[in-house]
Amino acid sequence: MLVKLNKKTLFQLHSWIGIKLSILFFIVCFSGTLATLSNEMDWLFYPAIRASGEGERVPYNQLVDQLQEAYPEGAISYWLMPKESYLNDIVYIDLQGQRYYVFVDPLSGEVKGDTTVTFQRFFRDFHYYLFMPFYQIGYFMVLIFSFFLAISLVTAVMFYKKWWKKLFELKSGNGKLMFFRSLHRLIGLWSLPFAILFSLTGIWYFVERTNLGKVSDISNPVPPGLDNSGENQTGRFAFSYQVDYDKAAQVAKEAIPGLQIRGIVPTNDVNKPIYFRGTSHVPLVRNRANRVYLDPLSYRPVMVQKAEDIPTVMYLNDIADPLHFGNWGGLSTKILWFLAGLSLSGLVLTGIWIALKRQVKKAGVKPMGRWKYVNWIIALVITGFMYSFMILRYSLSWQPLVVVGLLLGLISWLSWYIFVFRLQKTSRL
Repeated sequence: MLVKLNKKTLFQLHSWIGIKLSILFFIVCFSGTLATLSNEMDWLFYPAIRASGEGERVPYNQLVDQLQEAYPEGAISYWLMPKESYLNDIVYIDLQGQRYYVFVDPLSGEVKGDTTVTFQRFFRDFHYYLFMPFYQIGYFMVLIFSFFLAISLVTAVMFYKKWWKKLFELKSGNGKLMFFRSLHRLIGLWSLPFAILFSLTGIWYFVERTNLGKVSDISNPVPPGLDNSGENQTGRFAFSYQVDYDKAAQVAKEAIPGLQIRGIVPTNDVNKPIYFRGTSHVPLVRNRANRVYLDPLSYRPVMVQKAEDIPTVMYLNDIADPLHFGNWGGLSTKILWFLAGLSLSGLVLTGIWIALKRQVKKAGVKPMGRWKYVNWIIALVITGFMYSFMILRYSLSWQPLVVVGLLLGLISWLSWYIFVFRLQKTSRL
């Protein structure tokens, strides 16, 4: 009797997370799924980001000259050099209070175009903090679902007897309910390694954000300060264009042998260093595991961090992103992680369908209850904040706003058609 009670409790806990929080759970899972291939979406929709072909990089200073000519009143805030060979460099230019993502061909030295938002930035912001204006609230809302995901997979494994024997079992008889229950279990079992990975890395983000055990302090060292106040300054907007990037890059590569520069954080203040980061022979870690800070006037290294020398806590922190988003192995791992994310998103949808199907069979049973309104209200609030970001921060024109609205309308209609209309129609037959 005790065993049955425990099984029932486990099932109820699993169902409560999957059903009561289903809409929010789906938003978190699906936004993260799209984020894995967001660079590839940029490639599809922005021809200017597509690399021209094989060849050698032109000097950094030549690229900067082209940027200064195109944006003379701007300031470079970040310079990204994607490791994907099919992507051009992306340079963040701040101009009159607006950020532009400028696509520069590193092989020809040409400025190909710009945009105020990329798919990569949009979906990372979405998955990162749900466009909440109060950054920490949205961030922790997402992180909490890492714990919910962990609880869901633990309760499922404990509930299903001998689950390892059902890895290839898909029952199609005895109606749709049996089929979807079997499909839900099958997808869940094959997604188990990724669910563990996503939940563990999400929980790590929570530990970092809350600075438990001083993880954040260890993993995010404070950049060194400089005292160049007595030197001549050329003005905030001009200085980032006047840095000798070729010389600075050479010094950075000498500081870390084998460094492949993937990002430059220039400075528009002579009292702040230029920051180089990138990859080396150490696998799996993200770019910032290798750091070189240079004095912007003398180009002298003032701080060097090699991935091979970082402490264990910092190493764990620097492999979290590649493991969470699957970008450590190129396009192949991105696609694999994308499919895994679709599987987890599908688990939420099939779980909703199973619960609603049971409701149809058992009159009066309402799986979501009042939580349905909580989910939809928060989803509408997130949509409102998303539109405010698109208008105020990204400065998008009316066309993409309409397209996004049509997509959201289509998703809402499909949700109603599948989970309400079709189920109710079935119940009347």
